[in-house]
Amino acid sequence: MSVRNIALLGATGSIGASTIDVVARHPDRFRISAVAAHRNVERLAEVCRRCRPEVAAMLDPASARELEKLLAADRIPTRVLAGADALIDVATWNGTDTVLAAIVGAAGLAPTLAAARAGKRILLANKEALVIGGELFMRAVRDGGAMLVPIDSEHNAVFQCLPHGYARDPEAAGVERILLTASGGPFRTRDLSDLEHVTPDQACAHPRWSMGRKISVDSATMMNKGLEVIEAHWLFGVARERIEVVVHPESVVHSLVEYRDGSVLAQLGNPDMRTPIAQALASPQRIESGARRLDLAQVGSLNFERPDFVRFPCLQLAYDALDAGGCASIALNAANEVAVAAFLSGRIRYPRIPAACATTLERVSSRMVASVEDCLAVDAEARRIACEALRLPPSAGASLAA
Repeated sequence: MSVRNIALLGATGSIGASTIDVVARHPDRFRISAVAAHRNVERLAEVCRRCRPEVAAMLDPASARELEKLLAADRIPTRVLAGADALIDVATWNGTDTVLAAIVGAAGLAPTLAAARAGKRILLANKEALVIGGELFMRAVRDGGAMLVPIDSEHNAVFQCLPHGYARDPEAAGVERILLTASGGPFRTRDLSDLEHVTPDQACAHPRWSMGRKISVDSATMMNKGLEVIEAHWLFGVARERIEVVVHPESVVHSLVEYRDGSVLAQLGNPDMRTPIAQALASPQRIESGARRLDLAQVGSLNFERPDFVRFPCLQLAYDALDAGGCASIALNAANEVAVAAFLSGRIRYPRIPAACATTLERVSSRMVASVEDCLAVDAEARRIACEALRLPPSAGASLAA
């Protein structure tokens, strides 16, 4: 059996840590040959010490120089690269056949597109490739002959419930609906009047999943689920009206696919990102992930409810953006990044997140996008509008790519 060589984009985040854990359980099958991160030097240095990749890239040049010194002191021969082009170098590295794309924010778009054009096997955890890139990214996958497997637990669940060889044609496969499950986050039952006063720590206290702070806030507002609706549209070629969200507090059923004959297939498991990562790494085979086995008798009951669009206005905004098409999804994502960052830094209160996103969607210039440059231009305009709406200085709108 040949060893699969992996480029890990976003090696210092939670997805990166889970991937390294799964890979370490199967050294005869997988090797991490290239890694990339933003500016977390200490953590990437530790990854390099553990995995001994051929190359490591950091978006921030100063961080890359510091990493190079640390690795030289430890006599680790990993080559260190710096800057946005370095992320593309890692994504297209000749020594790799698989790219796990988990860089947060718009910074992940260009390298993931490059991996698609290079015909890599892409394990996708970066939302922006689809929310920002959309048709542009899917065209690159097709033209480059790349293979795409989603890592998000919900999309990976859908992937597992679709027939083998599914080709983004729901009619041919008899697919009626895709149902994405949502936990409802920490404020699912909280009095609406209290949301004005919730703190960042409260918003980040997810009841089921352990995630970074930005994505934890997105889960609390359900923007995360809204962006997943947009992703599902592009990934699976399913129309907006056939993608539904159902709140499932136990987070045991990760998503479902309903077929024309009335069958509904669901993928279940304990909330642990190592499960979808292991599935994607080994597909179509199955390997040990390290996740705890699901005991349905211990779970006892599974509950489902329709989402409350008054409580979760960000979910409705995502559907609106998908309906609008063009650049709307890009604008929504950018405005949300600005607003969430402002909330986490204590500059605004929680309810202003959806308010800023709504204002930005209303005011951003309507246009079609045909290139990465077009996408980034809309992203920049939306950040400026969001800053104005929140009365923040322009510097507060810096992209996660910056």
